[in-house]
Order: sequence, then C-alpha cells, then structure tokens
Amino acid sequence: MRKCFVLFVLSLSLLAVNAQSYSPSRVVTDTIKSEVLGVNRAYTVYLPQNFDNNIPRNYPVLYLLHGMWEKNDVWANRGHLKEVMDRLVASGEACEMIIVSPDAGGGDPNVYQNGYFDMPNWAYEQFFFTEFMPFIENKYRVIGDKEHRAVAGLSMGGGGATNYGQRHYDKFSSVYAMSALMDIPELGAARFDDPNGKLAILTQSVIDNSCVNYVKDADDVRKNDLRSVAWFIDCGDDDFLLDRNMEFYKAMRQAWIPCQFRVRDGGHDWEYWNSALYICLPFVTRNFGK
Repeated sequence: MRKCFVLFVLSLSLLAVNAQSYSPSRVVTDTIKSEVLGVNRAYTVYLPQNFDNNIPRNYPVLYLLHGMWEKNDVWANRGHLKEVMDRLVASGEACEMIIVSPDAGGGDPNVYQNGYFDMPNWAYEQFFFTEFMPFIENKYRVIGDKEHRAVAGLSMGGGGATNYGQRHYDKFSSVYAMSALMDIPELGAARFDDPNGKLAILTQSVIDNSCVNYVKDADDVRKNDLRSVAWFIDCGDDDFLLDRNMEFYKAMRQAWIPCQFRVRDGGHDWEYWNSALYICLPFVTRNFGK
C-alpha cells in the first residue's frame, strides 16, 4: 500500500513538472518605433507552444501580410490563424514557426496610406527590410536565413509578398500568394476624385511594381534568381483578381520558373483565405531548410 502511495506521489510530481514546462501557443500584438516612417507601427505575432519556456531554440519565420482596408491583427481575428496553426502542428502537417503580421495600412486607404512599397512619405519597403525584419528576428529567436524565412499574403498583401519574393529573392525560401494584387490594368486605373490622394498613390505603386512585368522583363540572371524561391499562387474562380493571377502564372511558365497555381471554388473573402491557410502553412513548412 505504501509503495502504491509513493508511486502516486511521484506521478503527481511528474505531472506538475510537465505542466510547468509546457506553455501554449499565443498571439501577441505590440509596436515598433520606426525612424524611417516617423511613427510607431503595430504588428501581431504568433508564438509556438513552449516558446515562453526560454528553451534555447530558434524558429523559422513566416511574414504574413494583410490586404487593403485591413491591419496587422486581421489574420489572427478573422483568419483564425492560431486555431489553424495549432491544428496543423498537432497533425504534423506544419512545423512550429513564428508568424508575423505587420501593419501596412490601418484602415480606409483614402484616409490612411496603405501599401508594401516605397511611396511619397511612405517608405514602407525600406522600413520592412531595414528596421522591421531585423527587429523581429532579434527579439523572437528567429533562425534568420533565407532557408528558414517565408512570406505570404492576401490581396494587396499577396502582391506585396510576391514582389518581396521577386526583388528580395535572397531573403525568402518560399512565397505563397492568395488572391494577389499582381498588377492593375492601366486602363481606368487612375480614375480618382483626387489623383493625388492616398488611394491613387497606392494604385500607381502597384503599377510601378507590377509582379507580372517583373517576370516578363526578366533576363537570364533574374530568372535564375527567381528559381531559387518556391512559388505558390492561389486564387478563387470568382475572384475579381483571377485574370491578374493567371497573367502572372503564364509569365512564370514562359520564363520556365517553377510555380504552383491553384484555382479553387471561391471569391475574394475570408472564407477563402482561411481555407488557404491549410495549404499555405504546410507549403512553407516543406520548403524550410531547403
């Protein structure tokens, strides 16, 4: 009887130790003071389970970009990022990683400047690569090399992710673009009540940084650079940006740059983007470390 009691006490002690050593995944929102932009910018970060135990371990990182009219916390709130990620890690379909969503807008693009490119009074791309990325990867124990870094996004963020992967190919192992703003047709693109307004400036920046033209205009050196990145394009069959995504995929095929392309049932909405996470997170996992 005494032996059983001792074993029972030891079992409780082991359970207590295990409970103390386990911490669940969590989502945190914080800010970074930007000298480039001259303001504080918010970001939201998913931290994997046991991150808070201060175990000497570094993680791969995914930069997950939001769309126009939205901000950094939308992937956590409307995309249910934590729930999807926890489920995929538990099933072994995704590895543990840090997922970071920066704020590249903040709301109405007529009121707040949106966009992932450098524009007048909005040097966002400079901020992202010279301030934000080094800050995140120092603070959150990120491995911090091309092989363990990915970028993804939806709509405006899908175009931003694609463009970042193109012009910063040395930084990312993979790109996953959802319903991506790859380009804007020049016809009718500048019809704004205020041609100098924030939305007009954003639209012009998308034209100037066309993901489609970047591939069409590529020489052999650029094509080889783009082949060092794993590409995945995902767009709904009812999405108003489907033609732009098809143009991008066609340009990639003609340039002999490997690129996966999926057209699934759906439109330009959160039902589609939430489902895309179940493809995106395993995809970037498979390409980490390559």
